[in-house]
Amino acid sequence: MFGARCLLRALRSCASASCPRHKPSAKLSVRDALGAQNTNGERVKVQGWIRSVRSQKEVLFLHVNDGSCLENLQVVADSSFDSRELAFGSSVEVQGQLVKSPSRRQNVELKAEKIEVVGNCDAKAFPFKYKERQPLEYLRQYPHLRCRTNVLGSILRVRSEATAAIHSFFKDSGFVHIHTPIITSNDCEGAGELFQVEPSSKIKSPEENFFNVPAFLTVSGQLHLEVMAGISYTEAMEILKQASQNFTFTPEWGDDLHTEHEKYLVKHCGNIPVFVINYPLALKPFYMRDNEDGPQHTVAAVDLLVPGVGELFGGSLREERYHVLEQRLARSGLTEAYQWYLDLRRFGSVPHGGFGMGFERYLQCILGVDNIKDVIPFPRFTHSCLL
Repeated sequence: MFGARCLLRALRSCASASCPRHKPSAKLSVRDALGAQNTNGERVKVQGWIRSVRSQKEVLFLHVNDGSCLENLQVVADSSFDSRELAFGSSVEVQGQLVKSPSRRQNVELKAEKIEVVGNCDAKAFPFKYKERQPLEYLRQYPHLRCRTNVLGSILRVRSEATAAIHSFFKDSGFVHIHTPIITSNDCEGAGELFQVEPSSKIKSPEENFFNVPAFLTVSGQLHLEVMAGISYTEAMEILKQASQNFTFTPEWGDDLHTEHEKYLVKHCGNIPVFVINYPLALKPFYMRDNEDGPQHTVAAVDLLVPGVGELFGGSLREERYHVLEQRLARSGLTEAYQWYLDLRRFGSVPHGGFGMGFERYLQCILGVDNIKDVIPFPRFTHSCLL
């Protein structure tokens, strides 16, 4: 009771004496800070990495970036804040007032009242140097750090926006997002180039499988999902055979289109997206619908080829006829493995189709990036599995 009276008295006293109250700093991203409309000295807190340090006699300038946008936020501080820890690559937390900048180079700047170095960075040992533009091949050696560079940071932001836009489009169109298995016992594309999944234990018997059947990393989720105009494959082959260009792989009817062929077809058609339809039956997986079109025997498949990349989309009508699908599986000796897939035809099958898009290829297309390794945060390829 006594304690409560003392607390109440103290609060009344504080109220009558107008106790100083400091409004807590609002935490902003660099992007939000740069886009702020209120620049009348609002107290804010920004976190990020130092991109540059410039020290003058009485003033210290820092450029800070947190990856939320390409542009840096300029921090202006008293020279007394200067220290060796404020180096390129160091992570900092800056509190101060967001004010209108007198410089034409930026609309706002942060007048620092407090600068805390969260993580030191040895600029000499840091693989990226201030004002140096390293080639993408060099950046690939540091997948854990390259996201701090302008080029990879921009690619990752576009990747994020593209992912959200694609999901939003399909959600708004009434589609349901399904997570298909990463580990599968099926070879969806029929190419036989799968990575097998096995336990790391060296004690396991060679005849035993963890899943009781051979399991692989999936190359496509199209089977599990089941759920334009262009040129035909035959026309595409005629175009390629008449081309004056020498190809590494000689185009022949019945062979798959290689990237060099796909890029040539796009160029031949005026550097616009091209749909190639009706591929040879023997070239495509068993689940694609038979066109039953005579001697050449094609399936209702389609690929979308785009400038600079080649194939972006691949899709087909699915073989919904039970007896046709059963015969094709029997000829390949796959009936037992794909009995579950036949069941989808036995129990209420409907005519349907599907397609898959190479998301990284899509990013290559819209960003103009030549190598697919540079649009993937942590690329995996032959002889390289960094981190």
